[in-house]
Amino acid sequence: MSSFVSTFAQLDKTQLALAGGKAANLGELSAIKGIKVPEGFCVTTEAYRKVIDTPQVQQLLHELSSADDHQQLKGISKQIRDTVEAIVIPDEIVAAINEQLTVGKAYAIRSSATAEDLPSASFAGQQDTYLNIIGKDEIIKHVSRCWASLFTERAVIYRNQNGFDHRKVQLAVIVQQMVMPQVAGTMFTADPVTGNRKVLSIDASFGLGEALVSGLVNADNFKVREGRIIDKKISKKTMAVNPLKDGGTAVNQIPAQQQNLPSLSDGQVLQLEQAGRTIEAHFGSPQDIEWCIQDDQLYIVQSRPITTLFPIPIVKDDQKHVYISVGHQQMMTDVMLPLGISFRQLITPRPMYAAGGRMFVDIAQALAIPALHKTMIDTMGQFDLLIKDALVTLLDRNDFIQVKQEDPGEEKVISTEGYRNKLKNEPVIARQLIKKAEAEVAALKQKLNGQSGTTMLDIIREDLHLLVKTIGDPQSMTLILSAMDASVWLNEKMKEWLGEKNVADILTQSAPNNITSEMGLELLQVADLIRPHAAVITYLQEIKDDNFLAGLPAIEGGVAAREAIEGYLDKYGMRCTGEIDITRTRWSEKPLTLVPLILSNIRNLPPGEGYRRFEQGLKQSRNKEREILSRLADLPDAEQKIEETKRMIGLVRTFAGYREYPKYHLVHCYFIYKQALLQEADRLIKAGVLKDKRDIYYLNYEELYEVVRTQQLNYQLIDERKQEYKNYEKLTSPRIMTSEGEVINGRYNREGVPPDALAGLAVSSGIIEGRARVIMNMEEAGLEEGDILVTAFTDPSWTPLFVLIKGLVTEVGGLMTHGSVIAREYGLPAVVGVEHATQLIKDGQRIRVNGTEGWVELL
Repeated sequence: MSSFVSTFAQLDKTQLALAGGKAANLGELSAIKGIKVPEGFCVTTEAYRKVIDTPQVQQLLHELSSADDHQQLKGISKQIRDTVEAIVIPDEIVAAINEQLTVGKAYAIRSSATAEDLPSASFAGQQDTYLNIIGKDEIIKHVSRCWASLFTERAVIYRNQNGFDHRKVQLAVIVQQMVMPQVAGTMFTADPVTGNRKVLSIDASFGLGEALVSGLVNADNFKVREGRIIDKKISKKTMAVNPLKDGGTAVNQIPAQQQNLPSLSDGQVLQLEQAGRTIEAHFGSPQDIEWCIQDDQLYIVQSRPITTLFPIPIVKDDQKHVYISVGHQQMMTDVMLPLGISFRQLITPRPMYAAGGRMFVDIAQALAIPALHKTMIDTMGQFDLLIKDALVTLLDRNDFIQVKQEDPGEEKVISTEGYRNKLKNEPVIARQLIKKAEAEVAALKQKLNGQSGTTMLDIIREDLHLLVKTIGDPQSMTLILSAMDASVWLNEKMKEWLGEKNVADILTQSAPNNITSEMGLELLQVADLIRPHAAVITYLQEIKDDNFLAGLPAIEGGVAAREAIEGYLDKYGMRCTGEIDITRTRWSEKPLTLVPLILSNIRNLPPGEGYRRFEQGLKQSRNKEREILSRLADLPDAEQKIEETKRMIGLVRTFAGYREYPKYHLVHCYFIYKQALLQEADRLIKAGVLKDKRDIYYLNYEELYEVVRTQQLNYQLIDERKQEYKNYEKLTSPRIMTSEGEVINGRYNREGVPPDALAGLAVSSGIIEGRARVIMNMEEAGLEEGDILVTAFTDPSWTPLFVLIKGLVTEVGGLMTHGSVIAREYGLPAVVGVEHATQLIKDGQRIRVNGTEGWVELL
């Protein structure tokens, strides 16, 4: 047989380069017992390459790859299509195709690109399909059109978005005998809406599947779970696409008496489920399948991986699990690299599971115990109300978690309740804990000094155990939980006694020992030191190099400026966006990150603003305390209420700020570890083991240990991990997911929310109006005083921006997450957990943020 043509029987998944994704999958499908695939063959990529191997096409492909705007792409892609269609197909290719055709048969002509139906990108519908083509000449013509369709505008843009080189993507063409179906449709072997891998979803309509794919009709939908139809929606189907006798297709009206009938019988639905599960088992992953039925015979015409599902954590048991996102609690929903994940796993007191480059913990066991329900749900609600509502929704369904009798030996969930009575208001406790952590940092530096190889890695592993003990120190946890519990008590009691909401928001302003809020105010002091020196300001406005500190001493005022910035970096340089991932670039590694913030502070704020902000917050807090105690004096049992309220205010004022310190200590140790790891990476580069020192980020801790020990590295693993990382970046991490893959979404109670307002969680009181600045990258902030920051999430590294803004809106967050704590500390009205805020709010739009009630209005 010619190299230009392959039958399905000759193809399998290993021949992607020859046949493209779709044809390779058809080859696999045709070999599965019990699966019927319409007969056909593939015009291979060798034929495509021979046809386009002309100077004109190659020049156009070169121009397409370097085109940088939409109009250029559009124009060049049309030129390529016209040129390809005008090329006369060589006789040897025509002969190879004709040899496979059966006279009188109608065929479907479909594209099969080498970048198509892949696990990471489906490319569905990017190239053209031609149905019911009759006659050899027409088939040859439509093969040529299929080749040209590789350069439709939509296909070119899709490849650009997914990072595929136009010159490297090849196109095979499927020539397949037409099925003339009574009904056709699609089938997802995992529910495409919820992600549940146990639920299979079928869409069906009369005639060819083209009516469904093109949106011409509302399809019938059937949901099936383990041989049982669990949901059925029958739509009114007025139109159908049918093949014509002499070729081509036409849209026809469905007879009125048939329009509301089910397109599939229950038996056919279950037959489809069985076929779908067979195909899924063969490919080893959930599939998006196209099918049709002619005279009660089921045909499969395509199967591709579903690329939009969030992966499920791999746990080797048959138990039911409920996974809760760590990222939504830690304000870090971005993808983490393998080294970052493994470090996180090494310091967690309970198992953390990785999926889709994110971290999850399993809380099914706690949810199954009645006595722990309320504690678990309320505790989660302090971090994220949508997580709380999702858990309530899951438990109310009573179809996944099997509630059992409480076992005294079961783990207990940490709750804030009652901690307000476990601690006296003694500031020295926090100071002692901070000094102890500082001593551990100094000891760590000493231990790692001059160490390398596996000895260095052993020291890090040993220190990680110490870090776990420090972060989880019972006294430290009691201090933090006491402040949280006292805040909850104040909010509840003051609402009950005085009718005032969220009083703790004001009482926590300018609390001592808050390392994160101090970080923002101290950058204002750096700005004040630089402010008098015009030459330094000009220099900072113009520099683009991270080595800019080296050039400062040559400028008037530059020595002092350099000392101020370096002093700030000594204290805070270990911080960065996404800092719980050890692989993230720290400010000390990229000090240029701070320059726009310093310049914004100089431009927008007067001298001494840091001191003024702190004193203003302190004054507001003290005034609020006096006001509350004065109002309580008029109530029954005033003496008791005043005494208890004073005690709670004392706990909040003394200990609320310390909550930020353990994470600061964690990232400080992380930075020391990272410096040692990167020095080892430099040694691996010199030894010829490593190409780039950042490649160690794509290894977990144990893998890195083995590379250091053996001085050997399989770079195929690194390349696979890099592609995996790119794929994970496209996915959105769910808050709650079950071990069946079902994503459980929470909702806000919208009672009292104005029409068209965006609901969220009120975390810092006050109402403010202003210009929204939608910012996804802190380095590109460009904020002005009085702006309202709208972003996906904030962690402590965003704090320096908070001195410029007057309100905060985030997509992720809860009452006790870092952005909320600092918003309260700075007195900024804030609403967090506003889903899709960065898409629904436009940059520059005026908005009103109600941080007392929890909503955002678009003005």
